[in-house]
Amino acid sequence: MSEQLPMYGGQAVIEGVMMRGSQSVAIAMRAPNEEIVIHSEPLGGIYKSKIIKIPFLRGLVALWDALGLGIRALTISANIQTGEDEKLEGPALYLTLAISLTFGIGLFFLLPAAVGQLSERVLGISSWWSNLLEGLLRLSLLVGYIWIIGKSSEISRVFAYHGSEHKTINAFEAGADLTPETVTHFSLEHPRCGTAFLLSLVLLSVLVFSLLGPLPMFWRLASRILLIPVLAGIAYEYIRWTANHLDSKVVRTMIKPNLALQHLTTREPTLQMLEVSIAAFNTMRSGESQELSGEPRMSV
Repeated sequence: MSEQLPMYGGQAVIEGVMMRGSQSVAIAMRAPNEEIVIHSEPLGGIYKSKIIKIPFLRGLVALWDALGLGIRALTISANIQTGEDEKLEGPALYLTLAISLTFGIGLFFLLPAAVGQLSERVLGISSWWSNLLEGLLRLSLLVGYIWIIGKSSEISRVFAYHGSEHKTINAFEAGADLTPETVTHFSLEHPRCGTAFLLSLVLLSVLVFSLLGPLPMFWRLASRILLIPVLAGIAYEYIRWTANHLDSKVVRTMIKPNLALQHLTTREPTLQMLEVSIAAFNTMRSGESQELSGEPRMSV
């Protein structure tokens, strides 16, 4: 059996890409003067702890940290474009995380749950049908939200950088040379994408919430919040498992909806965008090597 490659991931930011490994993170951004600016730093100790190896719990830890990293990366990239130098950390970071999570939970979990509950009263349908309606509404909101924001020219560019992130990681995992001209021929789809995680989370919620049966409004809404960590942990393990079994025809069939949805969150990148993505990936890889070798390293 061939040696398993590290599970690298990333995220598009404003005019750039963040690449994350198990030890290091790097952000490469195209500045207004067309130069590529790079920020890199070692990851926190949580990635070296035993917690990150515990199934289901590791997903919650990784997702929470990924949210923090993602918001910081977006702030850094925005500052590169505006010339400002304001760090988002500490209370400000946690407040931003709380606001983002509250908005997401309210829109994609509580609103569909409330509509489902009201449908039981107004339409006189069973709890099974109202839970199904809730799930379909949640899925529609997710797809609709992504489709609408993708119409913006600014978000469309972010989605193109998202595509460059996928192409770069796909090229690395295929053992190809990391040059823009080579990387451009690789797929926009990737099985470990955050978009795939979101769709898996939503579809899983339809099944789990339907099994709860009829509930009063308070407990229906409360259950949607309380079960989010459970659903997130399961969805994370599902994505991780499918990514490790792509040699199976059954698994490749299972992930087709996840890959299809990524066509809403990715665009074909330019060679200049791929140059940025490759720079982020190579910097992250260099940081990984330094961390594993024990060499001291400063954030840059």
